[in-house]
Amino acid sequence: MGISDAIGRQHASDTREQITPQFDFDYIVIGSGFGGSVAAHSLTEKGFRVAVMEMGRRWTPEKFPDTNWKIWRYIWRPRIALRGFFNISFFRHVLILHGCAVGGGSITYANTLLVPKDTVWDNGSWAGLADWKSEMPGHYQTAMQMLGVVENRILGPADYLLKAAADSHGVGHTFYRTNVAVFQPPAGEPGGRTYPDPYFGGAGPERTTCIGCGGCMVGCRYNAKNSLDKNYLYFAEKHGARIFDETRVVDVRPLHNNSDGSAGYEVCTVKSTSFSGHPHRRFTCRGVVFAASALGTMDLLFRLKEKGSLPAISDQLGNRVRTNAESLIGVRVPGVREDLSKGIAIGSGIYLDEHTHIEATRYPAGSDAMALMGTLLTGGRPGWTRILLWLATLAGSLLRHPVRTVRALQPFGWARESLILLCMQTLDGHIDMRLRRPWYWPFRKVLVSTGRRVPTFIPQANEFARKAAALTGGIPLSMVTEILFNIPGTAHVLGGCPMGDSPATGVVDQRNRVFGYENMYVCDGSVLSANLGVNPSLTICAIAERAMSFDFGCPIAR
Repeated sequence: MGISDAIGRQHASDTREQITPQFDFDYIVIGSGFGGSVAAHSLTEKGFRVAVMEMGRRWTPEKFPDTNWKIWRYIWRPRIALRGFFNISFFRHVLILHGCAVGGGSITYANTLLVPKDTVWDNGSWAGLADWKSEMPGHYQTAMQMLGVVENRILGPADYLLKAAADSHGVGHTFYRTNVAVFQPPAGEPGGRTYPDPYFGGAGPERTTCIGCGGCMVGCRYNAKNSLDKNYLYFAEKHGARIFDETRVVDVRPLHNNSDGSAGYEVCTVKSTSFSGHPHRRFTCRGVVFAASALGTMDLLFRLKEKGSLPAISDQLGNRVRTNAESLIGVRVPGVREDLSKGIAIGSGIYLDEHTHIEATRYPAGSDAMALMGTLLTGGRPGWTRILLWLATLAGSLLRHPVRTVRALQPFGWARESLILLCMQTLDGHIDMRLRRPWYWPFRKVLVSTGRRVPTFIPQANEFARKAAALTGGIPLSMVTEILFNIPGTAHVLGGCPMGDSPATGVVDQRNRVFGYENMYVCDGSVLSANLGVNPSLTICAIAERAMSFDFGCPIAR
């Protein structure tokens, strides 16, 4: 490079410094779950100044509740003074379980991290947009290294029950141990021992080995779970990112009348745990990453589009929302000798067929609150006839086995006596979400579900539950919402900001860039464009890793 070239570049740099507005941050990431944490970490590594806006609270092991009956520390409903980290959202078509905390769903998920089958890239709106099958393995590997993924070695009684039931069903050969983000003890050692950082050459936080209490979904109180605050977020903060917890974003709009955001953005926030929603704060930034979970990002983008802050958001917003084709069923064995709550929250799985996947799931002993959502497994077609069949099933069970039936339906001891079966399918099917005023609350617009109903039960999964119950002497169960309201439950809502080749087919492109805006991205489960058939957390991380792997330019001079 000649002297004149160097002078020219220096002059361009000086000019850029003079005309470039001084932002509070280079990038603001909205949400700190699997996509947001990856984005925050990657952007800080690139040298950008990053802020993370998280609506939930920051948690440490000693603050977690010892049981989910302590709903004020478990459920997130700040408007009624419940400031936990777990949320349940009810829609006409689906009941959605999700997390809200610094670290997003990683605080309350079952730390199961599985790579889906390659066929998922052939389905949905992302098919053909990139060479996914060759690109994604490297990003999955990066995410697995950051999250400390290993094969589960802590099998509990529920896992052995699943294996026995699979053998009797003729699918025992498909049984496998899950890959989990848990710091497990060395072979032959008990859990509960604390070690210096075992994952990042001593640069990370110290960790304590898992004791197999089954408490992953109620918050790990023993520092064994590799939640995002132990890896991606930990290093993002270490390298300069600022995390604003208990902070809800209420507005994002382009600066200086540049409608495409090329001059940066203004982000307005309020305190999420304040009853009044005040005080307001204002930040400016060069770019924005929406990563508030599928529900959170859809809700926020709908409001920003409607109020005119981001009017160019594609009309595809809210389309093709998927539930991962899930069904939550189970078996309760009243009086069982072994404690079925012991182990990793999801420690093993099987495949009933090429599309249908079942995992053994558990809560820790004493965390029985979710039992209130269960009832006797009932077949039949959805509708009033299924409700009648359920009443007949309940009455018949009470007449034949009154004590056993009452014991199976009362909540206390449920976690210790239950094998929860999480069933997922890769078969396609979706609903849509819209922002509307519901008939029961016309004062405020909320997300509502529309479209054809998602199937409320999976026949082959129900049959497996019945056989497992017969094998164990237990009683098969399903969710009461499936029977009474024809509403399935899911912990893995996907889609709503689908990938596409243009605004006519998607909200974002194959690099997660929002159509119509500069330096704006979506990095969470809302961009996943097919049912995965497995827990989606790892895929969300891998897709975000891919999005962050592209060139973002140089950090703004300051």
